[in-house]
Amino acid sequence: MPRFDLTLPELETYRPDVLEPEDFDAFWTHTLDSARAAGGQVTATPVQTPLRAVDVFDVTFPGFAGDPVSGWLLLPSGAEGPLPAVIEYNGYGGGRGLPHERLGWAASGYAYFFMDTRGQGSGWGSGGSTPDPHGSGPASPGFMTRGIDDPADYYYRRVFTDAVRAIDAVRGMERVDAARVAVCGGSQGGGIALAAAGLTEGLVAVMPDVPFLCHFERAVGMTDADPYGEVVRYLSVHRGAEERVFRTLSYFDGVNMAKRATAPALFSTALLDQVCPPSTVFAARNHYASFHNGGSLQNGAARLEAGISVYAHNQHEGGAAYQWVAQAEFLSRFV
Repeated sequence: MPRFDLTLPELETYRPDVLEPEDFDAFWTHTLDSARAAGGQVTATPVQTPLRAVDVFDVTFPGFAGDPVSGWLLLPSGAEGPLPAVIEYNGYGGGRGLPHERLGWAASGYAYFFMDTRGQGSGWGSGGSTPDPHGSGPASPGFMTRGIDDPADYYYRRVFTDAVRAIDAVRGMERVDAARVAVCGGSQGGGIALAAAGLTEGLVAVMPDVPFLCHFERAVGMTDADPYGEVVRYLSVHRGAEERVFRTLSYFDGVNMAKRATAPALFSTALLDQVCPPSTVFAARNHYASFHNGGSLQNGAARLEAGISVYAHNQHEGGAAYQWVAQAEFLSRFV
């Protein structure tokens, strides 16, 4: 597959202007305040599994509107804590699956929480268990255009809120050190991790791997691959809706989330990735905390780290297992 995006030197300095609504912060403050006010209980039920070195808990926590959201909590067996924690968000269409599928972080001594993605879990993997009880207007198949007429109804408003409330839940767990929580995820999970970083104070690290949901105005139409292709198909039917659609998406753009992050980050991208084109990833990375790559320092703050692993000959799989090793080494510096 030939390279189709900017050259690497161009990517390193690619820092585009991205649509950002004036009420972005007010929108998210109201959203998260409402979710927290809705209340709800966090439950963690021990699960018997064949695993002997890891303790497994089936967790339910209140997400958007207090809706119950599922997740797996894995702890090193016998560890008393308080432990540093890693929260991981999933790729597009997948669910939380089975607890033995993801052992790396718990085996490395971390409390590990894997969040189910509401309404997903039937596209690949071993399934999910969290419904999305909220409806939407006309949409193309998939999740990208559900509720896209209005940011208040948009699907990812609920998912991003779930991601923040997952952090709230994990920070409140008895064997977790609330001051040492990191977030990560690949593809859609990377986009969700960026949102969590922009909407949550006090994380120790953020690790978005080949992140989706960044720089929508460039991604939509640049690639015909799904999930961005879902927006293209929607706009091909709803002619004239482009301004409204991109305004809705601007509330969820990973670039706007990255500007607001407060924790060091390690991104990754692959130069042959047509699902999440590298320029969309670099757009978020180069805006990260508005400090990186020529951004002005604010209020005397130190420059915030925003590293990136580049895989020159890979597609959307990126670095795969190699990137996990890079993440583990990166995170060890902060916990």
